[in-house]
Amino acid sequence: MPSTLRPFHRTTSGLDLALPYGWRRSYAAASFGDWFGLLVVAFLNGAIRVLWLTPAFGDSTAHLLSAPILSAVVIVVAWSAIVWLHPHSANEALLIGDEWVLLTIAFEFIAGYYLFGSSWQALLAQYDVSQGQLWELVLVTMLIAPVAAAFGHHLVGRHRIISSTRQVRFRR
Repeated sequence: MPSTLRPFHRTTSGLDLALPYGWRRSYAAASFGDWFGLLVVAFLNGAIRVLWLTPAFGDSTAHLLSAPILSAVVIVVAWSAIVWLHPHSANEALLIGDEWVLLTIAFEFIAGYYLFGSSWQALLAQYDVSQGQLWELVLVTMLIAPVAAAFGHHLVGRHRIISSTRQVRFRR
């Protein structure tokens, strides 16, 4: 068992998930709230792309402009949100980014297929970099922006890059 995971334990509601030490359920809930805000902004970004950028520049150029705009918004959200999320280590900041990326991919495929009726091929085509798609830029930005923001705000430093069980035990 990795040293950063606590063992499974029984709760009144059943089997509890093993969370990394220091990762509190409040992180998951607050991070989900931030991601939901990003989801709303992503919809607005898509509306701006369809209503203004596509008629002005064409579809492929509109997509090329839309991805960096959304990436910049992700950086701004991460910069402002990381202060109140206050991760104790770079690992915890990376977990915030992991949650954002996984929720985004899950939402994109589930909502894209079942709600919006897109085909699996069309959904996967957004990940084809050889066709000029920049969606991966947004996902990579989502992954590393919380870590960069945590370092930028000096919430984590070289002394707290990786959390360990020993640090958590003595911090209490």
